[in-house]
Amino acid sequence: MDLATLKALKPSEYAEAADGYRNTSDMASAAKDRVENQVAVAMKNSLKGEAATAAIGQLGELGKNFHYIQVECGLVSAALEAFSWEMQAAKSKLDAALEGARAAKLTVNADGSVTYPAGGEKDTDGKIPDGGTVSGLTDGTAAAIGRQSANFDPNPNHRLAQDYADQIAAALKEATEADEKWAPKLRALKADDDLTVSDGDWSDAASDTSGVKEAGTKYLDSLPQPPKDGLPASNAEWWKGLDAEQQAAWISLRPDAVGALDGLPATVRDEANRIVFDETRGKMQTELNSIPKPPLNEWTWITAGGYPSKVHTDEWMDWHRQYGDRYEKLNTTLRGMQYIQDRFDRTGEGGLPEAYLLGFDPVGLDDGKVILANGNPDLADHVAVYVPGTYSGIEKIGEKESHGDLGRGETLWAESSKLAPGQKISTITWLDYNAPDSIAPQATSGKYAEEGGPRLYDFLQGNRAAHEYASGDTAHTTVLGHSYGSTVVGVSAQSGSWKDPEAVDDYMFAGSPGVQADRAADLGVGADHVWAMGGPWDDQIVRQGGRLVGLGDNLTIPTDESFGGNVMKSDSGGHSGFWDSDGNKASISLENQARVITGRYGDVILED
Repeated sequence: MDLATLKALKPSEYAEAADGYRNTSDMASAAKDRVENQVAVAMKNSLKGEAATAAIGQLGELGKNFHYIQVECGLVSAALEAFSWEMQAAKSKLDAALEGARAAKLTVNADGSVTYPAGGEKDTDGKIPDGGTVSGLTDGTAAAIGRQSANFDPNPNHRLAQDYADQIAAALKEATEADEKWAPKLRALKADDDLTVSDGDWSDAASDTSGVKEAGTKYLDSLPQPPKDGLPASNAEWWKGLDAEQQAAWISLRPDAVGALDGLPATVRDEANRIVFDETRGKMQTELNSIPKPPLNEWTWITAGGYPSKVHTDEWMDWHRQYGDRYEKLNTTLRGMQYIQDRFDRTGEGGLPEAYLLGFDPVGLDDGKVILANGNPDLADHVAVYVPGTYSGIEKIGEKESHGDLGRGETLWAESSKLAPGQKISTITWLDYNAPDSIAPQATSGKYAEEGGPRLYDFLQGNRAAHEYASGDTAHTTVLGHSYGSTVVGVSAQSGSWKDPEAVDDYMFAGSPGVQADRAADLGVGADHVWAMGGPWDDQIVRQGGRLVGLGDNLTIPTDESFGGNVMKSDSGGHSGFWDSDGNKASISLENQARVITGRYGDVILED
């Protein structure tokens, strides 16, 4: 970039353009929410038939288009802000150098060189040292030699001229580098000229996000950074202190980081995590499409020891060695992501509220990370957090058998809403720990709970901070652990510091093998706010097995009378039946959970 161009440049114009794209992104976000959570919901509740189903499907595609526009325009805005910031920095350096040169009565030439007049003390011949012209140097070694040469010149104007010429050259270099860096990034932020947002488009968006994030590192580093302590209350204060431009930049450039921060508003985490979700799904599906399908002739028969044996074909084995593991991983993860998308699409069915994706990582600590709320927990009167147990993972989170972990959250929301008309309910499925993948040896060890418990504790503290930030008060909060999830909850209840604000009002345990405590009073909410239920058959095996392997201190589990909590009546037929219903009639187990969630303690039916 030459001197005249940088002098005439107005970085503020790019900042204004960034504002325009950010406004467009916001409008697309609002349109998406209106289409998905108002128009489509109204149609689901009032229209039936093939035509209505097709129209609702088209509205879903329209919502996806608006989301893509939101993400891409957000990236364009962030890129323009970063470019404007870098160009403003370069222009400020140039302006300072030009002003300094004018004050020193030096002449700046069109090519950036600086001419200085004769000056200094007369030599022995009575002659004043001559003036001259110098060019700026940006190479460190060359610049040092140039300054040394100027220092030897008896004309003091020479050194001044060299300094200003170097500053001008540095400013022009910075501006040129910024222009060369951002021009291709901005050109890449161009969607295909069609009306379909494909997996390939989202895969490209993921590349765009990565590219803009890398190019915008300096700009992002100039913004207020997330607190190093990572405490939810600190995170909440940090976010509250950002202006709209800074918040938008963080969401566009680091959606993964923003979506993972406990204490931020649910709407913000949802927006950031949905970007990660859609981009990740696009990348994974595109990668899966690039892998050759497994050969159809998977099996063949051979004769071994005189007996026929069924074995994999050589062709299938070659494919499996090269692609098998990755092919399976992509398929299972994408299946789990489809469960999440299905939940998004169920919004409005049976009054089901909007879903909020409060945490997402396809890998997580191994099983994937999914934190999904039914209804906005920041505005709810009652919040319930459900923690699943052994075998949980993203690939199973929406399975129909035993409702699935997402389905249990929906069931709890529906039953709790019946008991608290006029009040806002939010139920959250929390999977952010490495759940055991086997009964033995993994589920017999407390290490998975010891790792997951503090993470759950931080989430609950963040949920409290976000609710207080949004509503000025706190919600009645219940944490429910099923099976090994109850062990995680028990560790969480005993985490943190006595100085931390209380984030939980009630603890519930269903089919618990132990909570690493032998007294309900040790969980910090009072024994009268600790609730447990059990079932027969395999649930007895889980609970008594947990007792024997020490998941409960001193061989004590929550359904023991000696534990000191409330033991609720349960009609579950086994370890997974606590959320069953008989037609429209909820089970006693489910009703009891909803009564605790809504604070209707006097209606809870206890064991005789």
